[in-house]
Amino acid sequence: MGFLGFLLLGLIAGAIAKLILPGKQGGGWFVTLLLGVVGALLGGWIGGLLFGRGLEEFFDLGTWALAIGGAIVVLLIYGLIVGRGQKVDD
Repeated sequence: MGFLGFLLLGLIAGAIAKLILPGKQGGGWFVTLLLGVVGALLGGWIGGLLFGRGLEEFFDLGTWALAIGGAIVVLLIYGLIVGRGQKVDD
């Protein structure tokens, strides 16, 4: 898969991960792209370790599942680090 294909995969995987997770996540399209690309890398790495397959082809369902799963994990970690920014009034 080429570099632009990987960026497109990351952007779409990040957007789908934001749609899957409940609540409102911050960040615009650039944050979505970064989270998606990092998630795709993480998903490909985990897929290589556990299943012996990584991100091989753009139009492969396994590639998309790994990328979206990785993006969900990265988005959850990002939410824990950044926080929701909500204050509780006493």
